Amino acid sequence: MNKQSNTYTIIYIIVLVVLVGTALAATSLALRGRQQENINADKMSQILAAALITPQKDNVVADFGKYVTEQIVVNSKGETVDGVKAFDVNVAEQSKLAADRRELPVFICVTPDGAKKYILPVYGAGLWGPIWGYVAFDADGSTIYGAYFAHQGETPGLGAEIEKPQFSSQFEGKKVFKDGRFHPIAVVKAGQLPLDGEDYVNGISGGTITSKGVGSMLDNCLTPYKKYLQSLGEGVQE
Repeated sequence: MNKQSNTYTIIYIIVLVVLVGTALAATSLALRGRQQENINADKMSQILAAALITPQKDNVVADFGKYVTEQIVVNSKGETVDGVKAFDVNVAEQSKLAADRRELPVFICVTPDGAKKYILPVYGAGLWGPIWGYVAFDADGSTIYGAYFAHQGETPGLGAEIEKPQFSSQFEGKKVFKDGRFHPIAVVKAGQLPLDGEDYVNGISGGTITSKGVGSMLDNCLTPYKKYLQSLGEGVQE
């Protein structure tokens, strides 16, 4: 075949594309297991961060197994749902469903000092993309022990500040039950107060939309846990 012909050039390009595509597909398949392991380890690290635990970089899975002693899924009635693994629940999809249709994961953690914490995932929308996080509660089902938030593409120095401890640490000690009423923590502009007297944190200066997104995310994702959190508080009182 004439190597200078158009036919040869087209055949050469097709063969090259097929070979490169096959190689890339094979590489992707070979790395898929490792990629999933890394995704799982990152999720475990985020869950532990809500309980103010920082695992060793090369020991995340072991530390997760050490501190997270139980995983359950509940419904909006506070009842345990059997046959569903908490770690595998897609919180992004669940957050779009009606509250009474959701599968609600709970990660039960025992901190180094022996205290039991209940870690709940949250998921919502920021200015430029999804935001998510985890909120850890004390055994009373009301007091927040710690929180962790992350984002996909919020503006650096503005909305992206939700991932910084300066923001998340404000949640520590806040309560979602006040005077017998359930109120997820409000996120308000500095200097303002929420209308209903609920506990609140200051939003990010210059990141108004992201801050509102965090508030909406907490309202949407924590409210379905109301009955479950109530049951924790009742258990402590018994």
